[in-house]
Amino acid sequence: MPRQTQYHRNPEAVSRLDPEQYRVTQEGGTERPFANAYWDNHEPGVYVDVVSGEPLFASADKYDSNTGWPSFTRPIAGTDVVEREDSGHGMIRTEVRSLHGDSHLGHVFPDGPADEGGLRYCINSASLRFIHLDDLEKEGYGEYRTLFTSDTGER
Repeated sequence: MPRQTQYHRNPEAVSRLDPEQYRVTQEGGTERPFANAYWDNHEPGVYVDVVSGEPLFASADKYDSNTGWPSFTRPIAGTDVVEREDSGHGMIRTEVRSLHGDSHLGHVFPDGPADEGGLRYCINSASLRFIHLDDLEKEGYGEYRTLFTSDTGER
């Protein structure tokens, strides 16, 4: 997968965040389950950081975890997400942040589909922007089209 390096924390993008996006990405908040934009999105495409634009997750790795948040078995490139220990709320969890935008994305848990590696990346819709497969080229993400055109249909 070709790697782009132009992704960075964009102060202008941060200033355009709505209050919920700001609370989630900048303050480490969590949006309500089943009341967010992408929990039930079944369209093909990629999910990018709302602050930096870096591609994070592909719909090919999204599944219904019955939690009310978008859940993925893995990021597009493991190096574009940063995992940190989170001991807030009286429990120890693993927080997931974007590498270049430093946006709080959600958490990763070890209760995902065993046949897909066993991880569940539970991600807040407010931290993401969805780019539909049909729009990848015009949005500058054409190189990620290959995620949807493999011979086997698998990653």
